[in-house]
Order: sequence, then C-alpha cells, then structure tokens
Amino acid sequence: MLNSHRLCRQFSRLIDQQKKDSNLVKFKIPGKLGGKNLNPIPLPHRTILDPRGQDLDYVNVAHSHLVHSDWAKLDKLAPNLTPFRVKHILLKIQKDYVLSLEFFNWVETQNPNLHTLDTRSIILHILTKSSKFKSAESILKKMLDSGSIHLPSKLFESILNSYRLCDSSSRVFDSLFKTYAHMRKLRNATNTFCQMKDYGFLPTVESCNAYLSALMNLNRADIVLAFYKEMQRSRISPNVYTLNMFVNALCKLGKLEKAVEVFGEMENMGCAPTVASYNTLIAGHCNQGLLSAAMKLKNSMEKNGLIPNNITFNTLIHGFCKEGKLHEANKLFSEMCGMGVSPSTVTYNTLIQGYSQVGSVEMGSHLFEEMSRNAVKTDILTYNALILGLCKEGKTKKAAYLVKEIDSKKLIPNSSTFSALIRGQCTRKNSDRAFQLYKSMIRCGCRPNEDTFKMLISTFCMNEDFDGAVQVVREMLERSMSPDSAILSELCHRLRQCGREKLVMELCKDIEARRLMPEGFEESRGILAWPEIVANKMETTCKGSFN
Repeated sequence: MLNSHRLCRQFSRLIDQQKKDSNLVKFKIPGKLGGKNLNPIPLPHRTILDPRGQDLDYVNVAHSHLVHSDWAKLDKLAPNLTPFRVKHILLKIQKDYVLSLEFFNWVETQNPNLHTLDTRSIILHILTKSSKFKSAESILKKMLDSGSIHLPSKLFESILNSYRLCDSSSRVFDSLFKTYAHMRKLRNATNTFCQMKDYGFLPTVESCNAYLSALMNLNRADIVLAFYKEMQRSRISPNVYTLNMFVNALCKLGKLEKAVEVFGEMENMGCAPTVASYNTLIAGHCNQGLLSAAMKLKNSMEKNGLIPNNITFNTLIHGFCKEGKLHEANKLFSEMCGMGVSPSTVTYNTLIQGYSQVGSVEMGSHLFEEMSRNAVKTDILTYNALILGLCKEGKTKKAAYLVKEIDSKKLIPNSSTFSALIRGQCTRKNSDRAFQLYKSMIRCGCRPNEDTFKMLISTFCMNEDFDGAVQVVREMLERSMSPDSAILSELCHRLRQCGREKLVMELCKDIEARRLMPEGFEESRGILAWPEIVANKMETTCKGSFN
C-alpha cells in the first residue's frame, strides 16, 4: 500500500501548490475517460476455503430454501448460521441481487454479528454489479456510521480481496468514493480516490461531482481547484455540473478572470452553459461589486434563450442593495414580477433589508404588507430587517409591536433581533433599557457581537454612567472579547477625571491578565491627558456606532 500513501501525499501537495502555482487552474480540453494508471498494481488473487462436511450440507440446504422462498424452513436453520456459511451462501446466489439482498437483510435481523467485512463486501459487489447503487450506498452508510476509525482502511482492502471472487466491476469502488463524499468524510474519499488509481480504477464524473459538491459546502474552494486538475490528469471528462462548481470555486477565490475564461470555453468542451452556470458567474461579479458586468451576463443569458430564474434576480437584487442602489434593485424586482418569476421570501427580505439600511422604513413596511397579500412566508430575517430600520430611527414602540408578532408566529428571535432592539434603545440614549435587552439576549442563548458591546459602552459613556460602561467591558472580558481601543481610552480618561484612578488600574490589570488588551491602547494611554483629542475620537466612534 506504499504507492497509495505516496499518491495521497502527491494530491495533498497539489493543494498546497495551488497557492503558489498561478498556472494550476489553466484548463485544457480533457481527453476521454480512461487515462488510468499506466502501471497499476495487479489485483490480488484471493481464494477462500470451500465448505466441507456439515458446512457444505448446510449451505446446500439453505440455498434450496432460498431458491424456493421457503423462509419458514430457513428460520429453523438460523441458530446454526456462521459468518463462514453466510459468506458461501451469498457467493452461491450472487447472480440474483434481489435474493442476495433479501438474504443479507434476513441475516441482519437474525443476528447482526454474523455479518463481517467479508459478507458486507460481497453484498456490495453483488449490488453494484447490478447497478443497485442506492442500496449499496445505504449499506455503506450504515457501516461507516459505526464510527470505527480503522474501518475505512480495512474496508477498501476487504472489497479489493473479494473483487475477483465476485467477478466485480470498478463501480464498487466508485460507490465507496461517492458515499464518503456524501457523508463529507473527505479524507477517506481522497484516500479512496488515490487507492483506486493505484489499482487502475477511476471514479465516474458523477462521483467526482459529489466530492466537489462536498468540498464547496465546506468552503474548500482551494481543494476544488486542485482536484479538478487531478481529474484532468486522470482524463475524467467533466460535465456541466463539474464546470459550474469549478467556476464557482474560482469566483469564491476571487479568480474572476479565470472563471470567465472557463465559462467561455464550456461549449468547446461539450458543455453548453445552463441557467446555473450564468447564475454562478453573475454571483461572482456581484460579490466584487461589478454590477454592470453582472447585468451584461443576464442580458447575454436571455439572448442565448435562457430565462433568468428566481436565483438570478435575487443575486442581482442583493448586489444592488449591498451597494445602496435601491432604485436599480426595485427595477429588477418589477422586471421579475413582469416576467412571471415569483418573488420569494429571500427576495423580499433582501429588499426590506436594503431599504432599512438607507433609512426608508416606509418602503420596507410596504414590501412587508405586499408579502402578506401575496401569501409569501415571512421569517425571522424579515422581522429583523424591519426592526433594524425602525430602531435606527429610534421608533422602539413600533419595533416592540413587531416583537410581539414574532412571538405570536412562533418565530425564534436571534442575535440580530436583539442587536437591532439594543440599537434602538441606544439611539434613544436609554442605556439601562439597552442593557436589560442585552441580559435577555444572553438568557435566550444568543451571542452578542463586538458592535453590540460598542453601542452599549458608547451609550453609557454619553450618559456619563461610567459604572455601567465598566460593567459592559467586564461582560466582554467574560466572553474573551477585546474592547475597542478608542472607546476604552475614553472610558479610562473619564474615570480618571472623576478621580477613579484605582478602578482604571483594576480594569486595565484585568484586561492585561486575560491578554485581551486592544491593539493601540498602550499608545492611546499616553495621550489621555489631552481630553480634547480623545473626546473628538470618542465622538467619531459613537457616531459610527449609530450609523
């Protein structure tokens, strides 16, 4: 198995090399599937002992009962079953996958311990040879869920050793690779891929896609690029789904030019771009604020006879809202409705959030009412966006009414809900009420972020309630969060002005002991004697917290 480990190390180096090698993701049109290892390790010729005496009689009698579907008589034989006998019965009926699976499941109900790696490997060969991949994957998942850390290495070896015995096909290894991918056991999937190549086998493009999809779900776009390169080397021809994920990975890593390059070559590779292909590239442009190019892609999509869908419009609307271009976002929303593409909860939430950010609560409320009229489901994100808009304007009573609605609809408030409500009270300079909301937030299991703490400290300082501000700083320290340097400087300065030097020293000592002293604070302490400079810094910080 040394070659297998070597190949795995080579694949790992591919991932590291990707960061250094700018040519790694350059593409070429792959050849046909079949670029296998030119010097594969020969498959092992393993034999097993033939049944003799009582074992032979038992296997023959059990086989007869199975062929005649006489399960009642078979039940009587159950007490004398052994793993050796189970194995030979499966080999004897392996040409009938239905009967084989029935027998396998029957043994499981009689005594699960009768199944060994050998019997499980045999049933996997039988099922995959008959293209019953879902059944095979179901058995594999059950095995792998057992949690044994040694099972993966032993499983491949067991399947390999019984391969010739069952006159199997490469799809048995393909199923193993795909199952690991579906279960997000990516290290095991990678090892299986390397071992397959050692013995001259290659996975199907569908299984490779499952692996790529799992990588994308785990935000490992870097490994997607490395594995795609390995697919090219192995001459595994990509399909449109492969290329869509490859383009997506390039976009995620900021390699937009290369993504456009690959997209432009898709047809030459025999894969015409789909709506999903365009959506992926549109999202890549929107994420970089290239909205004009994103709109050109949408127009190109339509010229090529593809109809933009909900995802297309949602992506573009989100892009424009993020840039504060609500007029353009609203035009897209109108176009969407005019084309008969139904706006979803995500569509409305994006627009309401956008209007709330620019202080247009009325437009957000209008969209909220439209959701109800069109029977579009509201969720906690909808309410969060509305509450944020109201709280930014200090309309805390209206926000409180929406909180009651959240409760009546059995929705669960999250950190963003509480953060918006705290912002509302801070806007009204009601620091005590804001701190009460913070306490409720903690009781509900929600986690405050740095902005929430900054708002609270700023408000207590503006209200000259420095004890309250110190209490909030201590709350941050309990959560291993470092306070903002400018705000901490101002708080210490104010405390010194009040003659509370001892409290300043205690607070700084506590922060230093926890190694949470903010960067730049040491320098700022040197200018604390200049109140006007620090006060101006504080005023700027506080204003930033409420904008």
